Amino acid sequence: MTDAVVVGSGPNGLAAAVTLAEAGLSVVVLEAAEQPGGGTRSEELTLPGFVHDACAAIHPLGVASPFFLNAPLDRFGLEWAHPEVPVAHPLPGRPAGVLHRSLDDTVAALGRDGRAWRRLVRPLVRRWEAFAESVLGPMLRVPPHPVTMARFGVRAAPPATTLARAVFREDPARAVFAGLAAHAILDLRHPLTSAFGVMFGASAHAGGWPAARGGSQRIADALIGYLESMGGTVVTGHRVRSLADLPSGVKAALFDTTPRHLVEIAGERIPARYRKRLERFRYGPASFKVDYALDGPVPWADEACRRAGSVHVGGTLAEVAAAEADVTAGRHPERPFVICTQPSLFDASRAPAGKHTLWAYCHLPAGSPRDMTAAIEDQIERFAPGFRDLVLARHVRGPAAIEAHGINYIGGDIAAGSHGGLQLVARPVLSTDPYAVPGDGLPTYLCSSSTPPGAGVHGMCGWWAARSALKRLG
Repeated sequence: MTDAVVVGSGPNGLAAAVTLAEAGLSVVVLEAAEQPGGGTRSEELTLPGFVHDACAAIHPLGVASPFFLNAPLDRFGLEWAHPEVPVAHPLPGRPAGVLHRSLDDTVAALGRDGRAWRRLVRPLVRRWEAFAESVLGPMLRVPPHPVTMARFGVRAAPPATTLARAVFREDPARAVFAGLAAHAILDLRHPLTSAFGVMFGASAHAGGWPAARGGSQRIADALIGYLESMGGTVVTGHRVRSLADLPSGVKAALFDTTPRHLVEIAGERIPARYRKRLERFRYGPASFKVDYALDGPVPWADEACRRAGSVHVGGTLAEVAAAEADVTAGRHPERPFVICTQPSLFDASRAPAGKHTLWAYCHLPAGSPRDMTAAIEDQIERFAPGFRDLVLARHVRGPAAIEAHGINYIGGDIAAGSHGGLQLVARPVLSTDPYAVPGDGLPTYLCSSSTPPGAGVHGMCGWWAARSALKRLG
């Protein structure tokens, strides 16, 4: 007999399963793919001995998440590896913008804008645990730390372009902030895009931007190990197409899926009005990803970039904003904003001795068939002359391939739903309990990143959904 079933073994599905098992329930996780982990899978995509993260690679919210902080995953093999520099942002003709783990070092590196950076992020850095507890959850609730959230709200409300130009005077700080905000996958002229810049900026100083040593798969492996230690089970190669595919007698079903897939699986049991709201859920732009096996480290012209775990490649604030505006408008930017990570610089297990890996992706319109490899490499080569000469092999995934690899990434949307407009807080609907699905019969919950707090490897969507299920189960 099984008390609860979780459909999908991404980090949120596994977080939900672990939370239920901690409460004493018997849990089984059903995964359609042969390899568990969802967005935390790692694979040898290029050449033998080169370990690549298939989706998520750097995890600032992993070390900040209340769920991860309270789960004993180190006992099951999870180790965080920190780069010397969390984030660097190269610029044409001048030094890169750099975020160090130390707030004081960052203030010094940003020169005339250092004090402005300190004023922007220090209140959140100093109260990071309270901030994370407040922001990594549903928005329609009384925040547990209202003063901290009020301070964040003042900084989060403006468009990223507006805040960057108002607060900073020079290109490095403005560009750094634009690169952080562009993780929203939105036009940076939209309100609330500053929220992403402020949150990711503060996280660099509060906990850093680490990778999982050995690959992101180690996150899923640790979660599964912990789940199995409590009697839980993960079954791979088991696609759920309808509620009839679930074990009989379960008391709750949690879905680490998009609203669209939940409707496909359980449509007949979801009330028509609520089903229509799920069907109106909007998906965002796509990603185009290239993984590289390299004969040496990327030859960045700026020395700071050679020490960074993440490098945001897009040039100035104006260039980054223009690229993201093009994507939002359905156009392909000539000079896309490219997010790069270079985990082999600080995790030797990722590549053979003397060799390196590079993870790079850009944004483009949803479902686009265009090959962005050349545009990505042109951008990298612009700031790292000679990069192409080091490429031993590359593995390319466009939007269709990204969706085929992870069905939650509809049209290549790795965030499992746009964060634009009300969907930043109304995921998938505006509700005080956005995880519980109304209807009679089997209690059903949505626990994917289509629910608050949204995309990222933090497990909090699954944790909150499991808490909702436990409350209903008494």
